[in-house]
Amino acid sequence: MNRVLICGSNGLVGQRLALVFGYQSNCEVLNTSHHRNFVLDHHLFDYTQLDITNRSDVKSLVGSFRPDVIINAAAMANVDQCEREREAAWHVNVTGVGHLVEVARRIGAKLIHISTDYVFDGKSGPYREGDRVNPLGYYGKSKLAGENVITVGDVRHAIIRTILIYGSGINVKNNFALWVINNLRAGRTIQCATDQRCSPTFVGDVAGAVVRIIERDAEGLFHVSGSDLVNRFEFAMKTATIFDLDRSLIHPCLSAALMQQAQRPLVTGFVLAHAHEALSFVPMNTEDGLYQMRREMDHVTLN
Repeated sequence: MNRVLICGSNGLVGQRLALVFGYQSNCEVLNTSHHRNFVLDHHLFDYTQLDITNRSDVKSLVGSFRPDVIINAAAMANVDQCEREREAAWHVNVTGVGHLVEVARRIGAKLIHISTDYVFDGKSGPYREGDRVNPLGYYGKSKLAGENVITVGDVRHAIIRTILIYGSGINVKNNFALWVINNLRAGRTIQCATDQRCSPTFVGDVAGAVVRIIERDAEGLFHVSGSDLVNRFEFAMKTATIFDLDRSLIHPCLSAALMQQAQRPLVTGFVLAHAHEALSFVPMNTEDGLYQMRREMDHVTLN
């Protein structure tokens, strides 16, 4: 039986991982996040509070639970906030990862870590795993530093880079799709960039990749994303169509007009050949992912 520790289990990816692994009979799962309470407490899953930036707490909890696998879905991921609050971003995205590496090495656990396309500069996408990294903003720099802590840490690991994760959850922070839905439902106009292109990734596909990594005991770096390349305006329009919302409220613009604090890579996207070969990873396209998101939101009131 695999003992699995999930860090960041109150977030979008963490909640999905908690649900996926919580009902697997061959897994003993402990969910953690820095919050006192677990948003999925009605499922009677095991949960305890853990701040990965606190080294002594990480050593104590992980040392007592002794997981076979540690999944790190905890991060400071608000791109502009990371630009403003650099010390806090480094503390979570680098120092906290180092604490997990240290304890994983000590107990012989495997570390699975969620990273981002923002480690690239967006000038030559779609990207393969071996392509040159060059983050533009502090979020990407901190996430790349976190990757480096793992790769030099003498620990069994898998790193999943992914792109613009979307989906629904309980009290989750706005991802791009939810931001579009919530604004349009409120009748507010939104501006969406036509020059930011990427491959949005449904949260279920990320969780599925984690499951495959554990099942196949895969290690290394994997690019995991949706299958199609769309710009933010196109993604917003698809979201409005699938959720029966007013598309006329969505206005196209260039990134410069948004006056965002942090610089974003304009064109990313991933070449998925390695994940397909090693994990049999076959992702949803944007429309299929949004339809699945709507089905889930129609059945359960999540936001």
